[in-house]
This record gives sequence, structure tokens and C-alpha cells, in this order.
Amino acid sequence: MKSKKGFDFSGYRLQILERRIRKRFYYTNTENFHEYFEHLVNNPSELNNLFDVLALNVSHFFRNALTFELLRKKIIPDILSKKKLHNENNIRIWSAGCANGDEPYSVAIIFKELLDRNETNFQIDLFATDFDEKSLNEGRKGIYKASSLKNIKYGILNKYFVAERDYFILNDEIKKMVRFSSFDLVNEHNRFPSESIYGGFDIVFCRNVLIYYDIEIQKLIFDRLYNSLNHNGYLILGEAENIIEKYKYSFKRENNYCKIYVKSD
Repeated sequence: MKSKKGFDFSGYRLQILERRIRKRFYYTNTENFHEYFEHLVNNPSELNNLFDVLALNVSHFFRNALTFELLRKKIIPDILSKKKLHNENNIRIWSAGCANGDEPYSVAIIFKELLDRNETNFQIDLFATDFDEKSLNEGRKGIYKASSLKNIKYGILNKYFVAERDYFILNDEIKKMVRFSSFDLVNEHNRFPSESIYGGFDIVFCRNVLIYYDIEIQKLIFDRLYNSLNHNGYLILGEAENIIEKYKYSFKRENNYCKIYVKSD
């Protein structure tokens, strides 16, 4: 996969790799890893299928409703207040491992609602990255199945989406708020997404990404996340993820209910 497509999955946890590769046995009429490897060598097109399985992302809008409720009611209003106090009008957010765009678009909707309600003029720079170009293209289209929208309130759904057959199309106003770009979190040569030019983020989402990697790769990713955040910036992890030992005292947890941390040093 690394030599043919340029993606290195060697940092993934072995159990996850094994489980996902086994899913291809049935479709390729193979019974073990040796047979499947031979099939890969003889059928290069299977690499695309394997990549899709390894890069699989499961997400939907407003995933973990409590996290987004805290964003809406506390975290984003606090950031807006601090920015006003210092006469700043730019807010920078990074959604790392954005998959099909459900997460960054959820954040964009929250910002749009809050800014419209308060008639406040802020520049929102919302960057969404993933290493899977197929997922990024899906995100740019902004077309979703109903299953991705199960956590959206009816009023928000009607306001920002148009139903068309079995799909819902996000309106252009929200789509224009998010800038999608390819970025590999485990590539040592790139510190920040090139689209963002530099770090300086007020909020970084890295949810359900770390769980796929072993501890050494997590250390590399955390170095990147830490350096990308402003002082007092927010790092939001998935519910099964934790701050690694190296940064144990560099972040303080915002509350006991969600994995939201504040950069404190």
C-alpha cells in the first residue's frame, strides 16, 4: 500500500488492520492473509478496495450531541467574548480526520447560528483535512444520506438542507465556510495543513483518529496538535481517546462529561 499508493498504515493498531483486511477475504475468494496477498499482487485494482476498507470513517452530523451542545452554549461564546475583548475578529478551527465533512459542517452551522443571532461580524476560518481524497471530495459536494442527519433538529435540517430523493443537499452558504484539503497527520514533513498556512487554531478536533494508531504514532500526532493550538485553545478528542503522558500536564480537562481539553501551558 505504501509503495503503490503512498499511504503508510503501518502505524495502525495490528488488531484493527487484521479485522479490516479480513473483510476483503469474502469478496476476493481468499481464506487467509497469504492468499489475499497473492490476490493483491495479481490484481492491482484490489488495492483501491483495500484502501477504502482501511480508511473507513464512520461519522454523522453532531456526533456526540453533548460535545456540540457545550460548543454552542459555552466554548464558542467564551471564544467570541475573548476575541472581542482583544479587538480580534478572526477565529480559526481545524477538523483533523474530517472524513466526509459531517464534523466541520456541524461546527459551521453552530457558528452561523450564533453569529446571526448576535449580529456579530467575525471571520471564521474552518479547515477540514483528511488523507483520503475520496472522502474529501464527498465532503466538498455536501450531499448526505438521511442516516448522517439523525442528530439534526428539524428546524436546522429545513434551514440548511434541501431534500432530493434519498439524499439531503447542504446549502452553499455553509459549504463555503469550510475549506477541505488533503493532510496526513503522520507525515513528519508537514507540521500544519498547507491550506491553513500556519497553526494558531482556537479549536482543534481530532476525534476517533488516535484510536487507530499505536502509541508511537500518537506521540507524533500529539506533537502536531499541541503545536497547532493557541494558548487556551481547545482540543476535542473522541470519547475513547485520552491525552498521552507527555502532554498530561499541558492540557486541563474542560469538564467531566466530554473529552474537551484546554491548552494550559
